[in-house]
Amino acid sequence: QVQLVESGGGLVHPGGSLRLSCTASGGILDYYAIGWFRQAPGKEREGVACINSIAISDGRPYYADSVKGRYTITRDDHLDTGYLQMNSLKPEDTAVYYCALRDQECPRGGLQFDHSGQGTQVTVSS
Repeated sequence: QVQLVESGGGLVHPGGSLRLSCTASGGILDYYAIGWFRQAPGKEREGVACINSIAISDGRPYYADSVKGRYTITRDDHLDTGYLQMNSLKPEDTAVYYCALRDQECPRGGLQFDHSGQGTQVTVSS
């Protein structure tokens, strides 16, 4: 059973930064794409960023327009961990952030992932 644990969320002022981490159990990260999506109260889930597997695909990152230029997704397969660096945070970025895995490549539209974590709260407020 794949298990994902997110960390790094918290309270930050507008304009601040946070780095989220997502650690996978079992040494299995290499063959998965890693994605991040978020859900704010009363809103639908929104895909934020995703990165293809490096081992069997091209390691290409994808970003939602709402975060492009502010967020960076990376991965360290040796540590079985994915990261989401979030800069220039805005109040509208407030949400629970989830990491998720999909076999090989990021989904082409939608949030079709195979596994997801429990989420970590990010609050952007002055």
